Amino acid sequence: MFEISDAEAGITTNEKLKILADAAKYDVACTSSGVDRRGKKGFLGNSAACGICHSFGADGRCISLLKVLMTNHCIYDCKYCANRVSNDVPRAEFEPEELCRLVMEFYKRNYIEGLFLSSGVFKTPAYTMERMCIILSLLRNKYHFNGYIHVKTIPGAPDELLAAAGYLADRISVNLELPTAESLEKLAPNKSFKTILDPMGKVTDTIAAHRIAIGKDSRMERSTINRYLAGSIFNSSNYVEDHRKPYDVSDRAKIVPGNDNVSGKAGNVSDKTMNVSGNYGAAGGGNETDKIFAGLDKQTGKVLRYDKDFLPVRYGDNSLKRAFAPAGQSTQMIVGATEETDYILIRTSQTLYQNYDLKRVFYSAYVPLNEDAVLPALDTAPPLLREHRLYQADWLLRYYGFRANELLSEARPNFNEKVDPKCDWALRNLGDFPVEVQTATYDKLLRVPGIGPKSARRIMSARRYGSLTYESLKKMGVVLKRAHYFITCNGRMMFNTPIEEEYITRHLVEDNYKDNWNIEHQNEKYHQMSLFDDFNLT
Repeated sequence: MFEISDAEAGITTNEKLKILADAAKYDVACTSSGVDRRGKKGFLGNSAACGICHSFGADGRCISLLKVLMTNHCIYDCKYCANRVSNDVPRAEFEPEELCRLVMEFYKRNYIEGLFLSSGVFKTPAYTMERMCIILSLLRNKYHFNGYIHVKTIPGAPDELLAAAGYLADRISVNLELPTAESLEKLAPNKSFKTILDPMGKVTDTIAAHRIAIGKDSRMERSTINRYLAGSIFNSSNYVEDHRKPYDVSDRAKIVPGNDNVSGKAGNVSDKTMNVSGNYGAAGGGNETDKIFAGLDKQTGKVLRYDKDFLPVRYGDNSLKRAFAPAGQSTQMIVGATEETDYILIRTSQTLYQNYDLKRVFYSAYVPLNEDAVLPALDTAPPLLREHRLYQADWLLRYYGFRANELLSEARPNFNEKVDPKCDWALRNLGDFPVEVQTATYDKLLRVPGIGPKSARRIMSARRYGSLTYESLKKMGVVLKRAHYFITCNGRMMFNTPIEEEYITRHLVEDNYKDNWNIEHQNEKYHQMSLFDDFNLT
């Protein structure tokens, strides 16, 4: 049982929820699950690959998942965190059964479609993670909850608990928080790159091993057409050539320049293979080559392993098979708490995608909560527009075949926030434009501002049957107010405009002014949705 104070002993479930749901709002939840799972007899709920999240709060973050902390008690003193041990804030914690009943009641009332569970570090990382695994195990095995679960793991927790969480949740993540080891040491002295990257690498390897075991490619699914783009970060020589082999974790590249001291050597955050005594193994590695360690059943004390075909079992229930983190893993970085440039942030993201096969990297605009000399002043506005631009740049990395060193450089390390990152890149590379839509390759079309994957595919298909016009391009979804500066159609531009950076930038900024204002002032337009408007929990 948790050790709670006399003041906490009398608070209701409703009061706990208000405290812990509010404390969780700074964690970014995913906007879609990435998992398709049908409902089945004897279980409650299902999961869809998209549409899990369909409501957004005042800060622009999705709240249709029940996003909550198990507890906001924390032994760490991270300078940017509202729940740090030195802050005098109301504290609360959920008992496992209490939180499980809450999730089920919310789900039955159609308030939520899944659970996003995180926690402060209470007592020790191992103790906290074990309590979270108990909650997940109860939901899956006692309450037969079949819906989507995303769990934030605790850096420094034992490997067997990390494994247990992976088999119970759909998505698993550990927050990097800051893009450099120096910043992490300065703002979060209780954490280190090793304690974050080590479990991240183990999750990557275990996901890969399971995917191979069931006959899939070792890497997570990406967009079918875009992963084969010549310049894509997912089509890299850094990958293992045979994708049916487990990853060589020891060969992972360092995250960013200057992060040479992760664990004596950059990227050397875990062994190539780990035996059973190390709690994880890769296919073909370990003391028992036909088995992968799956954790301990804390109730029975039995070691849970796979069979020789590497088919995992549900934690605590050997009769039910379950994949390891089928929606992959993700991480989160804080934007604006430190002085790292956009270039450092997207380079970090690119390396994480390539070497840890992350499904998503989330960006969280820093909200000044604590007064400290190393942090922005309390009256500093959250960099919402910068966060938005980083998400757009992240999209370019994942779906448009761009690389970080194309978008930015050490000489120009930050985006022009007045225009989107693709326009910013195009304006710095006007020598590649205009592009003729009748003859351009798919890769070239994707790099034109205002043309996305869908409209590019439509152009590729339509031009086989006749000449295109600007009117037809508009019907295909091309955003001509941006694209017309960078394309020709049958050798002619839409308007007689000069291909000059200053001229085009001025007009693009005018077009984007309204959108930028909406991003910067979104807190003035929306109000936070509440779960407490129409019922009372006791």
